[in-house]
Amino acid sequence: MGLLSSSASFVRYTVEGDLPQNFWEFIAERIALHSFRDIDESYEERSVGWVSVLNMFDSEFAFASYAAADHVVLSLRIDERKVAPNVLKKFCLKEEERLKKARQIPKLARSQKLEIKENVKLMLMKKAVPVPAVYDICWNLADSTLLFFSTSQKAQELLEEFFKDSFDLGLMLQVPYLTAEHLLGPDSHAALAEITPSIFV
Repeated sequence: MGLLSSSASFVRYTVEGDLPQNFWEFIAERIALHSFRDIDESYEERSVGWVSVLNMFDSEFAFASYAAADHVVLSLRIDERKVAPNVLKKFCLKEEERLKKARQIPKLARSQKLEIKENVKLMLMKKAVPVPAVYDICWNLADSTLLFFSTSQKAQELLEEFFKDSFDLGLMLQVPYLTAEHLLGPDSHAALAEITPSIFV
């Protein structure tokens, strides 16, 4: 469930780094540079980029639709072509058997098997339809926090890397301790350092 759903799961990040003075010009340029590129008509395995939270097919952001007051609202779209390992194995073995019969030989060399695997994988990739995944983000510029609407560790790692590439800014996951520091301010650091775990029975 995402940002516009009636219920949602999310993780909170702190955005680390200084924002440029001409921020909205900077963000427009960087979003355009890292917007999603469709791979339906190509044979690429994966495409990652920014799209509108309102429409996963909108990567042009007419009228700066990502801007909402002092927030940046985007979706991270990932399209991937995958070939199941057992399907790849099946078609490789099938091609190996065909070649052995055609050449009347008992076995193939390792180099021949590797070549078959590469060719079969390319053939299957051409037939595979890219599977899309879309994850919403809400970046609060006023307090340098970002909500990411997924609890998948793999998706979080991809966001952290792609956000850094897009905006030259880091993301730090706000675990409860860091969230408390952020909400309570610097005067609370000494008291938080003395907190110890408790067992409730």
